[in-house]
Amino acid sequence: MRGIIFSRYQPNDDTRSPFQKLLDLFTQLLTYTSGDVTEAMQWLTELDKEFGLTNDEYGVGDFIQELKEKGYLRENAETGEIEITSKTEQTIRKNALEEIFGKLKKSTVGNHNIRKSGMGDELNAETRPFEFGDSIDQLDVTASIRNAQINHGIDSFSIHQDDLEIKETDYKTQTSTALMIDISHSMILYGEDRITPAKKVAMALSELITTRYPKDTLDIIVFGNDAWQVEIKDLPYLQVGPFHTNTVAGLELAMDILRRRRNPNKQIFMITDGKPTCLKIGKEYYKNSFGLDRKILNRTLNLAAQCKKLKIPITTFMVATDPWLQKFVQEFTETNSGKAFFSGTDNLGQFLFYDFENGKRKLF
Repeated sequence: MRGIIFSRYQPNDDTRSPFQKLLDLFTQLLTYTSGDVTEAMQWLTELDKEFGLTNDEYGVGDFIQELKEKGYLRENAETGEIEITSKTEQTIRKNALEEIFGKLKKSTVGNHNIRKSGMGDELNAETRPFEFGDSIDQLDVTASIRNAQINHGIDSFSIHQDDLEIKETDYKTQTSTALMIDISHSMILYGEDRITPAKKVAMALSELITTRYPKDTLDIIVFGNDAWQVEIKDLPYLQVGPFHTNTVAGLELAMDILRRRRNPNKQIFMITDGKPTCLKIGKEYYKNSFGLDRKILNRTLNLAAQCKKLKIPITTFMVATDPWLQKFVQEFTETNSGKAFFSGTDNLGQFLFYDFENGKRKLF
């Protein structure tokens, strides 16, 4: 008699080495400490005391020594301080990618699907009759021979142009993305750390684009009282400052950068938790943190409309739940004909990945 036997689930043992286990935790701590090795090591030591991460055979001191030997840490020749290396920075980005997006393999061509067939990058299941100008590389040999046998018989086999079938291909779009990250003081207020998830998303997106979409471009902009561009290697070190939120400066810089990009498809992703509260007029700052200031609001909406004219959609990832702030984001989104996600910190990465990969026109 056949049946099903149920037994207690036994999870697989963690087969990672002691070094790899501590490395994964250490890179997470570096993200929270904005790349401060000393603070991250202090946290790691405290966690070891509480949870017994190491044993008599392999301790935190052994881990530090191995980090140096394997090129994850170096000593600054001028200051004598221990710093992380570019190898560690890349490891942090890869870990962020795996945590948020899952493991992805490198591709040598752009991979953003659009619903258009032609002489593109990737074969699909469809075929069509041969037309003058088609590449011989796209010839479906099996289908062409089958057509020749049906049309002319097996005994006197011959193949004509009318028998030829071509494999359809899909175009893959190339995209230039400007990612704006709010580093105003509110990103760490109200008992919630919002800057760390934003950094993780930026690191994951940069790793995704450089490995899977190498023909795409990603420019990262941070904005507080002003806006400036940062490099991918700077992402682990981002910190919130005593800033207001100058969304206008961020949008102006993003538009300037995207104007210089040659890719036909351009977009802006903006991660923020608050309202615009600042403008720079000449050398002076115009600030108002109390409610939505009409002067600041109008300038922000004007830029949203300009982006629409330039065919640059803006996707806003709002990590705040205040209804009146959401109402502002909805007005901003309607002006640009863009998209908005009211996501919170836990699912920020999943929403951004969903939008980047699928490009669906849906307002959340």
